[in-house]
Amino acid sequence: MAIEAVLFDFSGTVFRLEESELWAIDLTDADGRPLDAHEVAAIMRAMTAPVEQFVDFDESGQYAWDRRDLDPDLHRIAYLQVLERSGVPEAPAKQLYERMLDSQAWTPYPDAGEVFQALHERGVPVAVVSNIAWDIRPAFASRGWDRYIGDFALSFEIGAMKPDPRIFESALAALDVAAENALMIGDSVEADGGATALGCEFALVEPISTADRRTALRDILVERGLTSLPS
Repeated sequence: MAIEAVLFDFSGTVFRLEESELWAIDLTDADGRPLDAHEVAAIMRAMTAPVEQFVDFDESGQYAWDRRDLDPDLHRIAYLQVLERSGVPEAPAKQLYERMLDSQAWTPYPDAGEVFQALHERGVPVAVVSNIAWDIRPAFASRGWDRYIGDFALSFEIGAMKPDPRIFESALAALDVAAENALMIGDSVEADGGATALGCEFALVEPISTADRRTALRDILVERGLTSLPS
């Protein structure tokens, strides 16, 4: 079937929280020792991995983690405990968490804007489908990209987290497109790939740094004849 709509994940797909944002905060261990590059990278993975759990929680922390993208309060509890269990003291942990919620702290992948514009000009509607506990619309609006997005299906607003089919169904209904005519692009086979249960096509991207992944979104669309943008 022809692809009539494209659904995009947010973190690791269209935007990324780069490690440079962590270096802007005075990250130390409990003894005041500055964290090294490997430790910062591990914290970044724990903060942004779409599915994996990298620390052991207490009972309340596990409850919050399992429901983190459905409720802002649970999200805060879960990620502050991730940072605590990663050895980050309370003050910088709170700074880092607040930075994570700042839409301007997230860096877009280099081809994101042109891909949105190309799909818009071709008449292909777009939705962003994200497991997230805060409003990411400002990240798009500040760049003028909100006009290209037909729907934001955000887990904390929908009440369902990927791979739950309800979050994909919400986006597809908003775009008025059948699942078999939609392409889901994301960085997690387990979460984003859940769209295939409804009949969507799925394309995987790697959530590497924005400097090292410049054309992945564009390449996926070119391969499927959805845009003629050069690779």
